[in-house]
Amino acid sequence: MRPQEAVERALELSRADDCVVIADESSTANLRWAGNTLTTNGVTRSNRLTVIALRRTGAGVAAGVVSRAAVGADDVAELVRAADAVAAENEPAEDAAPLVGATASGARWDDDPAETGIGVFGGVAPALGEAFAAAEAAGRRLYGFANHMVTSTFLGTSAGLRLRHDQPTGLLELNAKDDRGGSAWAGAATRDFTDVDVPGAAADLARRLDWGARRVELPAGRYETILPPSAVADLMIYLYWSAGAQDAHDGRTVFSAPGGGTRVGEKLASLPVRLSSDPAAPGLECAPFVIARASSREASVFDNGLALSATDWIADGTLTALTQTRRSAERTGLPLTPGIDNLIMSGGRDGGPSLEDMVARTERGLLLTCLWYIREVDPQRLLLTGLTRDGVYLVEDGEVVGAVNNFRFNESPVDLLSRLAEVGATAPTLPREWSDYFTRAAMPPLRVGDFHMSTVSQAT
Repeated sequence: MRPQEAVERALELSRADDCVVIADESSTANLRWAGNTLTTNGVTRSNRLTVIALRRTGAGVAAGVVSRAAVGADDVAELVRAADAVAAENEPAEDAAPLVGATASGARWDDDPAETGIGVFGGVAPALGEAFAAAEAAGRRLYGFANHMVTSTFLGTSAGLRLRHDQPTGLLELNAKDDRGGSAWAGAATRDFTDVDVPGAAADLARRLDWGARRVELPAGRYETILPPSAVADLMIYLYWSAGAQDAHDGRTVFSAPGGGTRVGEKLASLPVRLSSDPAAPGLECAPFVIARASSREASVFDNGLALSATDWIADGTLTALTQTRRSAERTGLPLTPGIDNLIMSGGRDGGPSLEDMVARTERGLLLTCLWYIREVDPQRLLLTGLTRDGVYLVEDGEVVGAVNNFRFNESPVDLLSRLAEVGATAPTLPREWSDYFTRAAMPPLRVGDFHMSTVSQAT
């Protein structure tokens, strides 16, 4: 059964007062390599059907959500009955709101789902082969993988809404190791792999391994630190995930104002940084309407199909918006600003210096590669802890002079904004820690005068 047919069939079978159906059809292509040798490749397909049954009661509207994978034509009726049964048992939903009104069928509603295949790696695979040969000759070993997924999402409702979105998501991670025990990482996010520079990434990894020929042991402490875009992305994405208006209004987060309400309108950053999302951002395009397969404090199944537009979360260093549902917007009195599946940070209109220029202007400090194993310590401060990984380098008089030991860090990305010393040029990047969940990001390198390396880590 085609996904569009599954949507129409489920809507027809539902006995609920209202119904929302989301059909996802995905195809995935992947390459994996280890020790300078391609190890596996393949293509997989999957589908998922989500039925959201809405039942009116005297006290409101109850929702029943059931989502299953590999749903065939014979399974739709049972899935619909299950959602209806859940709705019949549930209490009225706190986030209840009228369904988004009917529109004309979305563009290409009737077309077949978009697909990917192994051919998407047509330019990457030969470049990898050349990189393998060069690494082997130099005594280095390359490991990693490339993954490309295309998901077509079809959203239909009993109110007549029919919307479709095709989302390509690609990433490449490349790790280099040498006989000295050095390890270096590079990653890239992409829509179609035509913009992935394998030779450039391999050359950068070789340079980083050369930096590691000299080892320097440093104690824990606060260091002037340059964070590259990937590390910045991991911190800012966590900030974004924590920026729910309802939790802030209820006094639960770092964005809660003392005495009640939120910190919207408060200056957070020492420099005029901007943190924003835009469904139409070039190279970072994402769904231009809400797709909510379940309700949470930051999303609502009742909001499915709401149009999304460019949103500033932080503008000129000031907090301007938090992620909202229609229900939370009513409670907080703030504009309706649903979450969007990309994130962009910039530091001003002049573009900012490159990472290399920032290093060249450093008298003494650390240059990170990436962060990992990030965990929340205190939601009221958004204090995070985690480890450095795959290369921490000592910079002296504008030159990288060696690799230092790894650290555990303790930092709040909100507090960090107030201590920024420099913001570089924004560029697309891949978050190392959150790449399984969030890939569409563009970030600048940041200089922080006193980044807190709380303890020395024995991780290698």
